[in-house]
Amino acid sequence: MMSFFDPLPSLGKPRVWDVGALCRAIADSLEARFNPVTVRGEITGFSRAGSGHCYFSIKDAGGQLRCAMFRRAAVAMDFTPRDGELVEVRGKLGVYEQRGDLQLIVESLQRAGQGALFEQFLRVKAQLESEGLFDAARKRPLPVMPRGIGVVTSLGAAALHDVVTALRRRVPHIPVLIAPSLVQGGDAPASIAQALQQLYDVAARKGAPGVPVIDVILLVRGGGSMEDLWAFNDERVARAIVQSPVPLISGVGHETDFTIADFCADLRAPTPTAAAELVAQPRQAWLDGLDAMQARIQDALLRQVDRQAQRLDAAAHRLGRPSQQMAQQRLHLSQTQQRARHGLLMKMQRQTQAYQALEADLVKKTQRRLQQHGQGLQQLQVRVELLNPQRVLERGYSVLTTQSGQVITSAKQAPVGTPLKAVLADGSLDVSVTQPKLL
Repeated sequence: MMSFFDPLPSLGKPRVWDVGALCRAIADSLEARFNPVTVRGEITGFSRAGSGHCYFSIKDAGGQLRCAMFRRAAVAMDFTPRDGELVEVRGKLGVYEQRGDLQLIVESLQRAGQGALFEQFLRVKAQLESEGLFDAARKRPLPVMPRGIGVVTSLGAAALHDVVTALRRRVPHIPVLIAPSLVQGGDAPASIAQALQQLYDVAARKGAPGVPVIDVILLVRGGGSMEDLWAFNDERVARAIVQSPVPLISGVGHETDFTIADFCADLRAPTPTAAAELVAQPRQAWLDGLDAMQARIQDALLRQVDRQAQRLDAAAHRLGRPSQQMAQQRLHLSQTQQRARHGLLMKMQRQTQAYQALEADLVKKTQRRLQQHGQGLQQLQVRVELLNPQRVLERGYSVLTTQSGQVITSAKQAPVGTPLKAVLADGSLDVSVTQPKLL
């Protein structure tokens, strides 16, 4: 059977192919002539589907080739491919019959060095980082409730639709000023820098008459390959971003995309929609918060009014009629003054008399007191000696106590059989009650 690439085709009527059959014939020819094949090139448009399959292209200055890497081969990779990386892929050439596309089914993928575009990205990033354009200290917090929002993007971009939709849904009361710009191609960096400067000029005027207020700026673009997003890696754009007089959010590409603009901005958002949501607290949330604050303030005011009313009632009850209270206070003050004056005079007279009496018989009383104290001391010595328990015990008496030492003062304290202790002058005896007798 003649193959598609047979150099001697039939000289008769050309064959009419079915599309699917022609694609399969091309695939068979590629299989027979080229496979397996190893190709070197830069990755572009890398994506990983939810199934785990990976899709991308590899390219160089002379061409581009679509690639598909199924999950069984993707799980063996020891790194995450990124756009711009130079890689070597090994696989089999084939034809994707549903689209008639030439594609390479990748069986293994490994780094072959970094692509020229990625290397340029790293050089620019390192230079700007060394100049301090990425310093965290210069990052500013976002306004909680901006009075106006500036947006830089392409008028025909899906990102603009996403941002406007999110802002209209969440904060329809906040004005939005759009500065259109190119977001792809060689003229895009200058266009982005010019659009940013237009918004800076508006923000610098700070709401002068007829000029809108801008408190935050969004720089947004949808996803794409590294080449598509390259304008946001340009040094001119980076330097324009750091000149912003208000906080600036970069929402360029998808969540996995990073550009130099992201590092220069005050905040990076994973998507354009996310950038809009970061500055757009839902209007209803603010209204609900205001309602809650109003309710708390009203409740606090009512409680304060009630407390003050109670204090006023209590004060009125204590005060009564002011004139009557004042007359009573005057009378009480006069009586107190008279009593104090009379008491002071009487006390002074008594103290004077007492002083004179003391002065007259001080010596006599002192001698009498000394004699009395001497006699009293002798009497006390005799009494103390007579009351010495030891002397009492020596005269034949004893002290009757319980075994714990409690003194027995009544026969009622010692029932029959109670063990007691009799303390004598020269010792003690353990005794027991046999027949108590009460007087």
